[in-house]
Amino acid sequence: MRDLDPLAAAAPDLAAMRVDYGNPLVAPADEPDLDPDWVADGWEPLLRNWIEQARRLGVAEPNAMVLATVSLTGPAPRPVARTVLCKGLSPEGVTFYTNYDSAKGTQLAADPYAAASFVWPALARQVHVRGVTERVPADVTAAYWAQRPRESRLGAWASQQSRPIASRADLDRTLAETTARFADVDDIPVPPFWGGYLLRPDEVEFWQGRHGRLHNRIVVRIDGDNTTVERLQP
Repeated sequence: MRDLDPLAAAAPDLAAMRVDYGNPLVAPADEPDLDPDWVADGWEPLLRNWIEQARRLGVAEPNAMVLATVSLTGPAPRPVARTVLCKGLSPEGVTFYTNYDSAKGTQLAADPYAAASFVWPALARQVHVRGVTERVPADVTAAYWAQRPRESRLGAWASQQSRPIASRADLDRTLAETTARFADVDDIPVPPFWGGYLLRPDEVEFWQGRHGRLHNRIVVRIDGDNTTVERLQP
């Protein structure tokens, strides 16, 4: 067995880890309380604003979100979560891209319901988006694909995402073969197994950390053309 990281040798007291929320980076002590009025123009402007504030404060990948899907392959349904990047935001929902044959892709094909959580601990903020997913049109995927670096395009072609592989060397070899295959191709096409999903929310919850764990929670529920806003207890 290899030696443990010496910095991690002393077991941390997880129960003692505690932060008193108050969002010191955004507005020390006097940031206004999250209020239903903040979503008077809909959920999307506030989520966009919070992502932009996180970006300006130097948060790495402020558009990262934990995406949860449902796996139906076992004896009972079970949740499966991973981190992906939000690559589109509109009043219709949030968009992300992946291999359709990946674990998340096959899970969404079987059960399209999903949830995504944006978390910015330094700002004491979270947003949870829950609803049904659908594949975006091919032209939307093509427009995003055109912005991707060449290396990312090659990686999408080379990886059979979520499937086992014997070693890193095998993965590197597959990438080298893919790179050679497209060596004379200036505009690498979109793989037929790759594209975007729109998570169209029926519920969006905004969370703001507060002193003594009395956090602010505002939930927006969407049912067709009808929208309701409620404050939830922490």
